Amino acid sequence: MLFEDTYLTIVQPCQGLYKDKGSKFLAFAFPVTSEEEIKKLLAGLRKEHFSARHHCYAFRLGADKQAFRANDDGEPAYTAGKPILGQIQSKDLTNILIVVVRYFGGTLLGVSGLITAYRQAAADALEHAVIIEKTVNDFYEITFDYLQMNEVMKIIKDEHLEQLNQNFEQNCRLTFSVRKKNSNKVYELFSKISNLGVKYLYAA
Repeated sequence: MLFEDTYLTIVQPCQGLYKDKGSKFLAFAFPVTSEEEIKKLLAGLRKEHFSARHHCYAFRLGADKQAFRANDDGEPAYTAGKPILGQIQSKDLTNILIVVVRYFGGTLLGVSGLITAYRQAAADALEHAVIIEKTVNDFYEITFDYLQMNEVMKIIKDEHLEQLNQNFEQNCRLTFSVRKKNSNKVYELFSKISNLGVKYLYAA
């Protein structure tokens, strides 16, 4: 299969901690699905930890893992964001943001010390994470006549489709999700029902 239709992510927010020479590195890991969500979480942490010296982070988004970023937030280049991203990659995670907040302890750690600190803080957060495998699903909307209800519901049941929204009046409308690898098969099944409309919405 050209497209892998499963991915690993974390279930809920979790935290980690690393200390070295008076500096404290607080790590926060979040499940996320968009850059807009990431901006809000970063803003919230900066407000909560306003006296911290640095708020370094890395994230990766999407089942294909192609959208990612690492930010050093004032630390020497590649000493913070990249080690954090490395921990995300080492566990093959996506749809995740890890922020490491540093409270400076007065003693410089040097490049290797910083790399270790940010890596270990991120690793500690992931040690406390619950990691799950999720499937990539396609979302569709179908429109059909009420008299076609039995045919439609048989496919929904037989293919174990998840119904999301439904409106069963004279002109019925229903949205459902299907695992990506089964998407073409389900689309063909619905296409065989005369006068039924099938509209692809998005994948997630």
